[in-house]
Amino acid sequence: MRRNEQVLKQIQDFAQNDANIRAVVMNGSRVNPNISHDIFCDYDIVCFVQDLEKYVNDKSWILTFGELVIMQSNRHDDFPADQFVFLMQFADGVRIDLSFAKMKMILSSMEDSLTVVLLDKDQCIPPIPDPDESSYITKKPDQAEFDLMVNEFWWVSTYVAKSLWRNEPVTAKYLFEVIIRDCLNKMVTWYIAMQHDWQINAGKMGKKFGKLLPPDIWQELLMTYPGIEEEAIWQALFRAGTLMRKVSIPVAENLGFAYHFEEDERVIAYLQHVMNLQKDAQSFD
Repeated sequence: MRRNEQVLKQIQDFAQNDANIRAVVMNGSRVNPNISHDIFCDYDIVCFVQDLEKYVNDKSWILTFGELVIMQSNRHDDFPADQFVFLMQFADGVRIDLSFAKMKMILSSMEDSLTVVLLDKDQCIPPIPDPDESSYITKKPDQAEFDLMVNEFWWVSTYVAKSLWRNEPVTAKYLFEVIIRDCLNKMVTWYIAMQHDWQINAGKMGKKFGKLLPPDIWQELLMTYPGIEEEAIWQALFRAGTLMRKVSIPVAENLGFAYHFEEDERVIAYLQHVMNLQKDAQSFD
């Protein structure tokens, strides 16, 4: 596997030898001073260029960086005409996410607080502070966002229950692991941020949960990951409900929000009723 210095030199040499590339920055985890860098850390690179389509129409430049395992490429979601992204996994383990962006994108790109300049041929990049996580601090929800997250959690719980009663475990598992999980993880993220006075980057996809959560909450969260068996999903659903309540209430109190206990209690009673309902029942009574 190439060392960090080798990869950065390859990137800088590639840019230096291409007159179309005028500046290069690196952002993301590789420049984050608050995390440890392992062998799977990506290189998130942005090259600011005069002609964007050059790299889209002729991709032979990719061989400069090694043997590909797989690649994805696409135009930027928000700026399709101004930036193109190549996500590249190489055979030696190095992962480079290389974007080419028009020169006019420089100022907006500098808004990312995790940015360092690798090359600036024309001194077109304004001075920027040392990289930090200020752009990634977890934001406080407002009452409407908080209510929506709690309501969605309990609402979709009824769908999981219905799917389990119908003997549709794949559907139940999907609803639980996609929609309910997203609501629960969002609330856990807010709980972590609250415990750090809303001055922390709680991470994405739960990657920091094990380090930032109190041990008891972390273990309770792990217990919400079920297998495919009906009983396991039921248990995980109720455990998730208990945990959702446990983290939602202090977040609500911290932000001066109301927590709607009556909705929570009604749904729990409904779930218990469905769980105990005979599979051949012709009435909900």
